[in-house]
Amino acid sequence: MTRDLMECPEVAGKTIKSLKIYEDDTDGCETLIEFTDGTSFSSSVSYQPAVKGTLFEGGAGTPKILRNYEL
Repeated sequence: MTRDLMECPEVAGKTIKSLKIYEDDTDGCETLIEFTDGTSFSSSVSYQPAVKGTLFEGGAGTPKILRNYEL
């Protein structure tokens, strides 16, 4: 599974004045960073529904996974 990376070099070296994290039950959460130079940076993380399944053999001990499914 490939994970994307987002770099924000313009915020490197800035001094943080305040950091606030807001939670939203429907959309996820947002982070707001205010810097001492008057600029701010906002980022958000949204919850995405995920469909996953596992075919396994149960019984005593650890189940034997036969196959994992993921959309």
